[in-house]
Amino acid sequence: MAEIPQSDVSRPSALPTANLQRTAGSQSFVDQNSSEYLDAIEEEWNKKVDAEVEILVDGMVDLVSLASIVDKDKFRVAQESFQTESRTESMIRAANSLLSITHSMKLLLLLSDEAQIAHRRDAELKMVQEEKDDAKEKVAVLLDELLRKPSSSDLLAPPVVPSSSS
Repeated sequence: MAEIPQSDVSRPSALPTANLQRTAGSQSFVDQNSSEYLDAIEEEWNKKVDAEVEILVDGMVDLVSLASIVDKDKFRVAQESFQTESRTESMIRAANSLLSITHSMKLLLLLSDEAQIAHRRDAELKMVQEEKDDAKEKVAVLLDELLRKPSSSDLLAPPVVPSSSS
């Protein structure tokens, strides 16, 4: 009998002979549960975005440094022109890559399971509400302790013993 799937993440399968030259890294994705797999994918997307943004920032820094106004000979002007064009092209590639990443993310959001997103949001809200209630209880207990503690003058005064005058 077929094994019941434990995840809602689609994982492409292949014939057993296709697994002959697989690396251990690709096998580890199959062994992960759904949340670990999705976290790994999210981390991969974040690294791609960070790399592209870093290329854009470095490109802008280089362009600003190349735009210095000093006396330049023809060779220096041609060299800076080439460097500017080269850096601009890499920035354009990075911007296009970021554009395609955002397009992919929009599609993933549009095609994702909205019920699952709403369920996660509700679960997170419930957890935060419980944490807030716990914090309120702790504050109430600490406040009660502070208000019920006798003052230092009460500690030094002798205890009052009722006298019997019979």
